[in-house]
Amino acid sequence: MFAETTIEILLIEDEEYDARRIRNTLEPVKESIRISAAVSNGSSAIELLKAEHARFDVIIMDFQIAGGIMGEQLIREIKNIDSSLQIIVVTKMTVNITDFEFANKLITAGAYWYCTKYPNDIDEYIYQPTDFILSIVNAYQKRQLEKEGKRSRRKLMRNIEDVLRHKEIIGESETIAQLRTTIAKCADSQSSVLISGASGTGKELVACNIHYAGPRKLENFVPINCGSIPNELIESELFGYEKGAFTGAHAKKLGLFETANRGTLFLDEVGELPLTAQVKLLRVLQDGEIEKIGRVEKIKVDVRIIAATNKNLQEEVKARRFREDLYYRLNVVPIYVPPLCDRQEDIAALIDYYVRDISADMGKLKPIVAEDALTVLRHYSWPGNVRELKNVVQRILFSGERNVNAEGARAAIGFVEQGIPLLRDNMIEFSEDITPWKDMEHAMRGKYFLWVRNRSVSDSDAAKKLGLAPPNYHRMCKELGLKK
Repeated sequence: MFAETTIEILLIEDEEYDARRIRNTLEPVKESIRISAAVSNGSSAIELLKAEHARFDVIIMDFQIAGGIMGEQLIREIKNIDSSLQIIVVTKMTVNITDFEFANKLITAGAYWYCTKYPNDIDEYIYQPTDFILSIVNAYQKRQLEKEGKRSRRKLMRNIEDVLRHKEIIGESETIAQLRTTIAKCADSQSSVLISGASGTGKELVACNIHYAGPRKLENFVPINCGSIPNELIESELFGYEKGAFTGAHAKKLGLFETANRGTLFLDEVGELPLTAQVKLLRVLQDGEIEKIGRVEKIKVDVRIIAATNKNLQEEVKARRFREDLYYRLNVVPIYVPPLCDRQEDIAALIDYYVRDISADMGKLKPIVAEDALTVLRHYSWPGNVRELKNVVQRILFSGERNVNAEGARAAIGFVEQGIPLLRDNMIEFSEDITPWKDMEHAMRGKYFLWVRNRSVSDSDAAKKLGLAPPNYHRMCKELGLKK
């Protein structure tokens, strides 16, 4: 009648007269609402619920009940057992009065609804029987919603745990241990964070860990590479625009600040922002409001900012390429991610992690990396840092060798016999096996892009050296597997 399944009731009532009236009231809807258990005191109710709380949907209880535990204390103890159980209180304490304080105490304790037992001239039914039945149905629906909410939250939390497992900060060095401690402290804060470090050290990884370990973890984490967007599009990307704001604006566009509302916006390569965009970003950080193109009213946003740079922003401030006031707004909590060459003790752990992870993705057996191969890899300078190490592991796995020795490690990273890393003239070591030109071209481009990037101060600088527009450079890097 009211629900797809029968609503199961636990009745807590010590007066037979009132228990009979409640049963009579529910008799017309007994196929939909059933009193499946009844107890006469609070202690018995608690014992039963501890053993079988999932059996019941709604609790109907007398406020003044025998058994030592009664009233608000009984409500709280039931909620401690199962917070989604809904409690309807029946009481004679509200006869002929409107006691808002009493009602507020019940709701604060955790009751869903309450009703008056009397007047006494209603012998067979509870007072206001229609409202009583409807309140049970509504209470049941609320319990179902809360149970579904719990299931959804558990699923979201498992997804977040999976994200954190895939975004794990790998390493056993003291530097990495300190980095993990700093991330944990930052996660609990709402302050802006500025992550600095060379390209490929894992600055976005640090930002992800801060977001997904903090109170905003159920909201969006929105990354943007500031160096990959043309200057004339920065404002529309960050703040969006309204339909008809300019020629070609055929539909409303949400900006990244709106997308990240209540979550985190990660500004990678923030040093590449043009001065005009820096002014508008500063205003958002100060006021918590964005000005959208084509809209008169400002829009309130609640966004945590995490920025990253491979530049020395203090030097950029001195050179007047970066606003000093914005620098101090971003640099509330500074984090430095050291280059891989400064933490050689982490290289073996990183190689093992990526070998396992990439092997599983490729559906291959994990190869054995010999100690002499690890020695070669430990003594390499890693100009591309962790990003380059991951690429080297991918090349090792692509070779198909089950046992990786020193020679295989050198081939993967491009060592000459003396062990000095450099870019070879022919870029690729040719073998007797003929490789299709498309595959060879892809490999050559990847090595050359990486070589140029390692000799540039930023992605924008690398794009300029290659004669490419930043968006094209960013797209090609993704195609070559150099960026995610």
